[in-house]
Amino acid sequence: MKERKTRDQVPTEQTWNLEDLFSSVETWEAELLHIQELARSLQKYKGRLHEGGDVLLACLETEEEIRVRMGLAATYARLRLSEDEASPMNQANSSRAGDVQAEVGAALTFILSEILALPDGTVENFIRETPALESFRKSLADLLETKPHSLSSETETVLASLGEVLGAPHTIYQRSKLADMSFSQVQDGNGATRPVSFSLYETNYASSTDTILRRAAFRSFTITLDSYKNTIAAVYATEVKRQTVTSRLRGYESVTHMLLHLQQVTMEMYLNIVDIIRTELAPHMRRFVRLKQRVLGLERMMFSDLKAPLDPDFIPQISFEEAGRMVVESLKVLGPEYTSIMERALSDRWVDYADNVGKSTGAFCSTPYGGHSYILITWSGSMRGAFTLAHELGHAGHLMLAGRNQRFTDFRPTLYCIEAPSTMNELLLAQHIVEQSADQRLKRWVLLQLMGTYYHNFVTHLLEADMQRRVYAAAEAGEPLTASKLCELKGLLLSEFWGDTVELDKGANLTWMRQPHYYRGLYPYTYAAGLTVSTAVASLIREEGQPAVDRWLSMLKAGGTLRPLELMKLAGVDMSNPQPIRSAIAYVGSLVDELEQLF
Repeated sequence: MKERKTRDQVPTEQTWNLEDLFSSVETWEAELLHIQELARSLQKYKGRLHEGGDVLLACLETEEEIRVRMGLAATYARLRLSEDEASPMNQANSSRAGDVQAEVGAALTFILSEILALPDGTVENFIRETPALESFRKSLADLLETKPHSLSSETETVLASLGEVLGAPHTIYQRSKLADMSFSQVQDGNGATRPVSFSLYETNYASSTDTILRRAAFRSFTITLDSYKNTIAAVYATEVKRQTVTSRLRGYESVTHMLLHLQQVTMEMYLNIVDIIRTELAPHMRRFVRLKQRVLGLERMMFSDLKAPLDPDFIPQISFEEAGRMVVESLKVLGPEYTSIMERALSDRWVDYADNVGKSTGAFCSTPYGGHSYILITWSGSMRGAFTLAHELGHAGHLMLAGRNQRFTDFRPTLYCIEAPSTMNELLLAQHIVEQSADQRLKRWVLLQLMGTYYHNFVTHLLEADMQRRVYAAAEAGEPLTASKLCELKGLLLSEFWGDTVELDKGANLTWMRQPHYYRGLYPYTYAAGLTVSTAVASLIREEGQPAVDRWLSMLKAGGTLRPLELMKLAGVDMSNPQPIRSAIAYVGSLVDELEQLF
């Protein structure tokens, strides 16, 4: 049995270089002290923002500097924790950063309160008097829109100072999952003993070609989850309670209304995604799993079999270096500026792909303003990892371009727009492999990877979104969110989506415990929104070529200067219309049609 390495045992070249952020922990600690000092110096503007545009400008510029520097410092602590969540030092430093972030946030709340207290029209007059304020126009307008939902200055300060405490549910969830949970070993189809961990199950075993291993690992995985279900349910219920109480305090109709307001997304845009995909995609996905059951010769199609490879004897292996070169080549259609970001990410150690004990599961990209992107993945050697790498590089390319072209206040769009650039890269990679290869089996495998992308975004995350909707409804109706209730809700929505095509293993209803997205507001549905947009734009690029590419790059560089609807229109897609959603679903149906013929 191969033991997983500890963080100090993995090769340096497989890790990210966080010294680009801070050369040492001591340098980072000194920066935290400087940030606290800067935040205290900002108090000289307190009670004075009504004096004129020059005072407001000076205050906003200092605030921006503080937020940029705090972002870099917080990112350093968060990434250190992600690389090894079992490390007491990393845990302590993450907590330290959270405390400073909460302290700084509390010190800055007077800015929000004083701007909201200005008489109507004052901000506009200040901008006319002080032209340099023009670059803050959108952020100021967005702030003024929250006026009906703002609380007193004292209350806002208290809430900000409790930032670390209010964010505790996510911290506790991650710590329990990655540092405390242990799983029983299992035997594979050859009788060999295999270790099980959160990362190993999600990254390797869920998609194993070995049915015995796949199902045994699922049982081991869910037995441990079951032993933690009451604790994690209490943690999640606390997160939901925080959101429901906040929405009521701020006078929103519901949690969903509050979270959509923050995303600058209409209820119609949200419901179009959740309702249309949930109902109209299900028949295509049921056909796909029936095909999988037939081809794999499975007597029963279990929930634990959903990610089983349809062509189990063909699993292309690839090194990280080879995958990087292939991804860069596939993205050259987006031009030299974009491609150069991809090349730097791969050559300058922006990517951490080692596998070590305590490392955060899944994959993510973090791009602090004023620094470069950092990507976390765990490399398994499968070519599927190339698609994950392309996805995360899409986030890097997006926010690096936005950061180069926009100031801090406008560089990051809302969550609704975050997943389109990442899924676009997956689609371009698939197209590149198909065009470059004469291997028909490889081309068929690529179609399956595309199905994996749509499954991940249109099924896994869409069902999370459906779960969120049901959880919020239960909470707002006063129903206790116990482990039993959460399992009931998850089991019901899985049964509704899969019908009688999939038999739910014992423990399938614990799937709500597997993803951290529930602690990030209305994040899950945005994966489906992003893939809808990228599907449409990828089609436009094939049809139009450079004009569509130019529009796409303009959208990336625009960052958060436009609202999501206008931003997507800049790329050529109208998300107020259900048609792009239905076109994406039809495309998934066409992939299933093609696979049925090929198999």
